Amino acid sequence: MSHAYTPGLMVTDRLKIIKKRILPLKGEVVVGKGDSVTSDTVVARTELPGIVEPINVANILGVPPQDVIDTMLKKVGDHVTQGEPIAHSKSFFGLFTSTAKAKITAVIENISSVTGQVLLRGAPVPIEVKAYINGVITDVFENEGVEVTTWGSFVQGIFGIGPETHGPIKILSKTSSDVLTENEFDSSCKGRVVVGGSLVTAAGLRKAIEVGAVGIVVGGFNDKDLRDFLGYDLGVAITGNEDKGITLVVTEGFGQITMASKTYELLKANEGQEACINGATQIRAGVIRPEVVIPKPGDINEKDAHEEAENIGLTIGSPVRVIRQPYFGRLGTVSALPAELRALESESKARVLEVQFDGGEKAVIPRANVEMIEQ
Repeated sequence: MSHAYTPGLMVTDRLKIIKKRILPLKGEVVVGKGDSVTSDTVVARTELPGIVEPINVANILGVPPQDVIDTMLKKVGDHVTQGEPIAHSKSFFGLFTSTAKAKITAVIENISSVTGQVLLRGAPVPIEVKAYINGVITDVFENEGVEVTTWGSFVQGIFGIGPETHGPIKILSKTSSDVLTENEFDSSCKGRVVVGGSLVTAAGLRKAIEVGAVGIVVGGFNDKDLRDFLGYDLGVAITGNEDKGITLVVTEGFGQITMASKTYELLKANEGQEACINGATQIRAGVIRPEVVIPKPGDINEKDAHEEAENIGLTIGSPVRVIRQPYFGRLGTVSALPAELRALESESKARVLEVQFDGGEKAVIPRANVEMIEQ
């Protein structure tokens, strides 16, 4: 019988983890192949071009665009400071004068005799790319970045917000179904990646930021609390750039959902260990998942079982998670894989599967609306 393959969330105790750390544009790689690195090691750096600030000198001085060049006190390539005069004109036999001043500290990039504008280029913005995980540099891409490899435990979430960060794991929930409120957070959470159970409340999230926790890994989070916390509706945007002082990784879905026992036990077994987490999420094309990486010692030249084994895809009994409404976030197992196409509510046809949820309820769902939870 043929099988279906559906990429899914991975939760595993031991995996060879490879991360490419690439600059947004070409720059300098500052480490070499074989170097050992930590999460905070800078592996590459570059500079982004500064902002461009146009100044309409012709309008300010009241002269034709072609005469702007004659009024300039500075030339292309000159450095100017904010408020410094860059052009000057006189009128009515010198009785009245006009001056154009620099709006920012910058370099004069262009003087146009067509538009009468002068373009100022601000200072370049330095960019550093860090290793993100503790590991070894296994490849170097000249002027672009590196590849970092490590062994470690690995947990993928279904949704997250916030940038890359790291800290020791601290378990706050006694069970995978407990709710984290503001009462559980205190000064002992400072600098820690906190692990909860089925939910963290909005008040709990705010208290976590107040006490200095760097991250939270939890089963669920209410979508209303998310909108209130961010101040806007995410829609289908890519997350990960939110500057809220904390990174949140949701492992199961929206609402109060008990964290999968395998995920909870794996994190609990690694309490006190350094965890590197990233809340970046994109559900649409080019899927990006939030993640928790717990680096472990090991020979990076050793073969990974995932490299040698063929993924057989979905079969009867495969654990899955639904990633679309109306069953979004629910866990179950595949109970049937009909081969024929089925008509959907949209009147289109697609391959489906039957899922048996915890509790015995069954539902027929398009295969594209589920992802396999890899074992």
